[in-house]
Amino acid sequence: MSAINITLPDASVRAYPTPVTVAEVAASIGAGLAKAALAGKIDGRLVDTSYTIQQDAALAIVTDKDPEGLEVIRHSTAHLLAHAVKSLYPDAEVTIGPVIENGFYYDFAYKRPFTPEDLTAIENKMTELARADSPVTREVQSRDEAVRFFLAQGEKYKAELIAAIPQGEEVSLYRQGEFTDLCRGPHVPSTGKLKVFKLMKVAGAYWRGDSRNEMLQRIYGTAWVRKEEQEAYLHQLEEAERRDHRRLGQQLDLFHFQDEAPGAVFWHPKGWRLFQTLIDYMREQQDKAGYLEINTPDVMDRALWETSGHWFNYREHMFTTQTEDERVFALKPMNCPGALAMYAQGVKSYRDLPLKMAEFGKVHRYEPSGALHGLLRVRHFTQDDAHIFCTEEQMEAECRNVVQLIFSIYKDFGFENVRVKLSTRPANRIGTDAIWDKLEGALEQALKHMEVAYELFPGEGAFYGPKLEFVLRDAIGRDWQCGTLQVDMNLPERFDIHYVDADNAYKRPVLLHRALFGSLERFVGILIEHYTGAFPLWLAPQHAVVLSISERQADYAIRVAEELRAAGLRAEADTRDEKITWKIRAHSMNRLPYQLIVGDKEKEAGLVAVRAKGEDLGTMPLAALIERMNGEIVTRSGA
Repeated sequence: MSAINITLPDASVRAYPTPVTVAEVAASIGAGLAKAALAGKIDGRLVDTSYTIQQDAALAIVTDKDPEGLEVIRHSTAHLLAHAVKSLYPDAEVTIGPVIENGFYYDFAYKRPFTPEDLTAIENKMTELARADSPVTREVQSRDEAVRFFLAQGEKYKAELIAAIPQGEEVSLYRQGEFTDLCRGPHVPSTGKLKVFKLMKVAGAYWRGDSRNEMLQRIYGTAWVRKEEQEAYLHQLEEAERRDHRRLGQQLDLFHFQDEAPGAVFWHPKGWRLFQTLIDYMREQQDKAGYLEINTPDVMDRALWETSGHWFNYREHMFTTQTEDERVFALKPMNCPGALAMYAQGVKSYRDLPLKMAEFGKVHRYEPSGALHGLLRVRHFTQDDAHIFCTEEQMEAECRNVVQLIFSIYKDFGFENVRVKLSTRPANRIGTDAIWDKLEGALEQALKHMEVAYELFPGEGAFYGPKLEFVLRDAIGRDWQCGTLQVDMNLPERFDIHYVDADNAYKRPVLLHRALFGSLERFVGILIEHYTGAFPLWLAPQHAVVLSISERQADYAIRVAEELRAAGLRAEADTRDEKITWKIRAHSMNRLPYQLIVGDKEKEAGLVAVRAKGEDLGTMPLAALIERMNGEIVTRSGA
């Protein structure tokens, strides 16, 4: 038999006279690598270290320094959780346990709810099993053998999963100690590789996600390579809870939700002021960039959505109604068809392009009730949409202009760490490959021309065109996908729109779909959590409160608030007959940027004592304070 050649990541080649396992290759390279090996990557496919390589292949040894290594650790920890539950509660039935972002979960059927005390016991048992350092071994059975094995164990859920596998297909099982589970793998070589994990909570989950099935118990956990990483993650969760926009929204009197309008926001005066400040800001930026603002109907005939393709590709997310004459209408889930209908009014010349039409459009999308999450996931929201109609020659430059605008706007809000994702053609799409080549090329070239780094996500574009997604990192390190830019030659074709070129011939424009905040509701939620409700002055719904120390200064406090409002600042007076310390504490809870305290001395001298976000700035003339605050607003300092 000829030698087996293994090509390593550094392009070096090692020859082995007989079939060799991943672990053996690692050991031949060095004892340190053999000890660190968690899995192998053969021709791009993850496998166990026990996997035998039978022919020439490219191999990378996966350790805990690789992203795939962390995934293998989390996957294996999910099975360690199942092992611990079966050890402590033998009559519990195991179902599935996948890796999720930052951790894993496993679903169980058990006769009673798991308690917090149970979770502590399970986690302790997991630690015991990990320290035992039991080898994790893989074996293959036929489908029918595996079904019989799990039925004999009383695991009907596992047997049901296996029974759905096509006849003749092999089924892999993994054993560690006395515990055996169904899994495709790969797994760590032994349980001793699992050192840092924590169980987080228990929640309900239907078997196979179907509400007609039994309710199971889902135990969530997190797992990491190093203890410091887990501690940082747990701290981030604590911070996220402290910053939760739903709690702060109630505390700051910004908005609420109620059952009569699921997924729709009731904006209170302060919240609506914040919302309108965002719109005013975006309107100013768009005016400077040459956009024209439009407004299109919320409800439009089904025929329009059939032309756009949404009816066939997005129907399950649309709210519809039927009139007495049997016409079917839909609440718009997107603003694009309205913008296309607007463009189609009147003949356009090449001299009119690029034509940039912006709209703060209300859209409605059906989201399952379980997916709704405060302002971050709603059914009724406002998009800062814009549709740019341009020539093919203008396409790349317009893409660059949008990217530049996006980075500039995010910087004003304090977001300087912005990742860019390029999502390319999905399997379910409209348009030819030639068109997709042009569109993807325009986005890629725009980013390269600007020297903007990006990550490629094949197959995740919209059905009508590729897109860029802009991901912000907030104050505690969480990522939020907000802005999008999509390039489209398909909808102009479907709507049969055109312009007249210099030779008096009709040509199709290219359409750029662009949103910078994305959903304004969601962006407000992100801002609340990013700033913990303590907005910079230019964004704050209320700039200042004037606090009187006693009733003797009530008239002066009211007069100061009036002068602040006359200067364009949002201010109120608090003249309640309460101790000044109580008033300061109460308004500090409301995260107000400025508190102005007035007593007899301030009233007599025409001054105000100023506290800015808890810092005592001393006394100053009101005119000086107004100049300071307006300067802060104009420069957007504090963002």
